[in-house]
Amino acid sequence: MLDITKRFPGIIANDNITLRLKKGEIHALLGENGAGKSTLMSVLFGLYQPEEGSIRMGGHEVSIKDPNDANALGIGMVHQHFKLVECFTVLENIIMGVEPSKYGFLQKAEAREKVMALSDKYGLRVDPDAKVEDISVGMQQRTEILKMLYRENEILIFDEPTAVLTPQEIEELMDIMRGLKAEGKSILFITHKLNEIVAVADRCTVLRKGAYMGTVAVADSSKEELSRMMVGRDVDFAVRKKARAPGQVVLEVKGVTVASKMHKNNAVKNVSFQVREGEIVCLAGIDGNGQTEFVHALTGLVKPASGSFSLRGVDMTRDSIRERSKLGLSHIPEDRHKHGLVLDYTLEQNLVLENYWKQEFQNRGFIRFKAVREYAERLIEQYDIRSGQGPVTKARSMSGGNQQKAIVAREIDKDPELLVAVQPTRGLDVGAIEYIHRQIVAQRDQGKAVLLVSLELDEVMSLSDRILVMYEGELVGELDPKTATVEELGLYMAGAKRKEAV
Repeated sequence: MLDITKRFPGIIANDNITLRLKKGEIHALLGENGAGKSTLMSVLFGLYQPEEGSIRMGGHEVSIKDPNDANALGIGMVHQHFKLVECFTVLENIIMGVEPSKYGFLQKAEAREKVMALSDKYGLRVDPDAKVEDISVGMQQRTEILKMLYRENEILIFDEPTAVLTPQEIEELMDIMRGLKAEGKSILFITHKLNEIVAVADRCTVLRKGAYMGTVAVADSSKEELSRMMVGRDVDFAVRKKARAPGQVVLEVKGVTVASKMHKNNAVKNVSFQVREGEIVCLAGIDGNGQTEFVHALTGLVKPASGSFSLRGVDMTRDSIRERSKLGLSHIPEDRHKHGLVLDYTLEQNLVLENYWKQEFQNRGFIRFKAVREYAERLIEQYDIRSGQGPVTKARSMSGGNQQKAIVAREIDKDPELLVAVQPTRGLDVGAIEYIHRQIVAQRDQGKAVLLVSLELDEVMSLSDRILVMYEGELVGELDPKTATVEELGLYMAGAKRKEAV
């Protein structure tokens, strides 16, 4: 990609960027949220047309007007926010657009064989008959990867592929990438995670605010050097928090059972625990072990089959989502697009989604737009939410990391009694992770209760005061992060160890 420039209203997303990918290499693309990484890859995949610059393959200039052109050239892409049809099955999504047919009839059996052979070869476990709307984000991602492999692409673009995966799944994905590289495929790997770059990448290109900062050989560089190139300053990787004794009970969970959409078993089975003032309790577990369903029941998105939730002694099991919010519950959701934002609303509208009915933002049922604008501008400034047109930017057009920052700003600024943070740093760069960890610790230090649900083992170990491990819908262990090891935590998460949770 030579001298690529791509502009959007109010912003130059890519400013004269050159990127060279060799055959059989894993090339990482590193940069902060909104640095222009996804835009550059969307240009390569034909989703955007650049204003300037050209793309050459094998020495010849090529024209990529849309993703069909990209696929014809052997370029495939796994997007940060998956491009799957939710009401179709996994198999139907994989073969869509290249369906095998005979005499005009769809040959699903032959497609299934090819998909299952690829699934076995690369260790990508999927259920071909499950509907996409019912499967975990980890399996959705495996579906996206199989879509690329099914089309026999030679250049594979992975946009933030590990943002939604468990540590075990990340390890598997790294092995898959190494296997693809050994077969001579070329991989472009967008990530914020420096550990992953060090683990698999051969070379790394760094972007900052739409500009090219350089390409380095990973073997000759360090995490500190890469993070400096990326954010322009030194980053503190350690979470700093003072010791403090937990206060009164804020959240009381008693005997909660939640039915499963996927199968006859319950997703959550008779779970009880407490979260107190001034403590961060982490619900850890491999994706798909009931954490999502538990959080949906706690926040009012689904009704539990049995059991109760109370906040500061007030039973909220039957309350609406707004009533829970009024009681002091804030929720940073797992899926920012489905449950976190209204993508076609502006940033300022999204920031007042849970407050617009309050006196400060409305007068006799009419929105006070000036108050909304001032509120949004304060949060944008305070949380460094970057967007091309400030408060009036459509949420859909913002980078994933800045969408996440907007949700975190909205939820923390409500000054909640209980903050439920699910994957709060998913898809964020090291600078933003450092900032959001500080915000969560600040909530704890102000005597708030925090329930953290995370798949990032480093985050679990460094942020939590207590760790509760969930396996197959049950609490199988309670660990103290000061004394537990990552290996021990991994064994509990995999169901290999159990002890009665307190």
